[in-house]
Amino acid sequence: MKKFIRKLFYLMVPLLMLSYPLDIIFSSILKESHSFQGEYEVWNDIYNSKIDCDLAIYGSSRAWVQIDPKIIEDVLDKEVYNFGIDGHNFRLQYLRHLEYLKFNKKPNHILLNVDVFTLEKRDDLYLQEQFLPYMLWNKNIHSYTSNYKGFSTSDYYIPFLRYMGRNSIFKEVTSKIFKSDTIQFRNKGYKGFDKKWDESIDSLLSSEKKYNINFHKETISLFEQFINECLKDNINVTLVYAPEYTDGQYYVANREEAMTHFKEISQKYKLTFLDYSQDDLSFRKNLFYNASHLNREGSQLFTRKLAQDFKQAQNLINN
Repeated sequence: MKKFIRKLFYLMVPLLMLSYPLDIIFSSILKESHSFQGEYEVWNDIYNSKIDCDLAIYGSSRAWVQIDPKIIEDVLDKEVYNFGIDGHNFRLQYLRHLEYLKFNKKPNHILLNVDVFTLEKRDDLYLQEQFLPYMLWNKNIHSYTSNYKGFSTSDYYIPFLRYMGRNSIFKEVTSKIFKSDTIQFRNKGYKGFDKKWDESIDSLLSSEKKYNINFHKETISLFEQFINECLKDNINVTLVYAPEYTDGQYYVANREEAMTHFKEISQKYKLTFLDYSQDDLSFRKNLFYNASHLNREGSQLFTRKLAQDFKQAQNLINN
């Protein structure tokens, strides 16, 4: 038995010694990838302390594909960055907020784009690849991602273990070694898409089956905690509900309950709530590529309107 343990020890020690350098190499190469919806680009800006913005945009994909920071900068003459995180509810939007403030100067104002999914919590850790280069021994990432279906506890603490068995990551790293790709996917966190309406959505919206929002109590509490923290830290918060194709709104059975949550929270904390769900843009099907996302033309029309409305709201408050 002792001989077996000794042999195992001699086998494991070299592996453990190699695991950390391999982890550093893989993580460094992966960070340079522009795949995975450009999420590495945003995380890199955060962890490299490259963000110095007056106005931060938060939300899901309905933020990062629909709100163009450059347009808002032109209207407001302020530095703007879009932190929208693809496919996730508020819990992981809050994780990004924590990491942003840890490594960068705080913004003066946050535009938080909310939607019917904001106060839910999905079961799976969607697009989990985005956390791989940053998660080793990272307390915040562990706290806010470990209760999803995705990583094991050991993945957060043992170097290189989380990369094992991920063929897509090995292919991505290999491709980066032999081919340098310097083309950014996002611009200050934003990416518009020149897409036309997906006609397959029509049959879904016309079906009798409806979607029911599963409100998550802990996420609702976290949402209010976030607002309290911002107000105490002298960070102003404005809630925004981006345009949403009107036919798609009927697909969500308890949508009004979500809207009531946002209205009550905005009233409770005296926040401006800019709701564009009944705006003219929400009735123009040609500006959407699905029920929840504007195409590039739609996003730029919306951003110009949002910038002007935000400017007017701030002038009213200041006066």
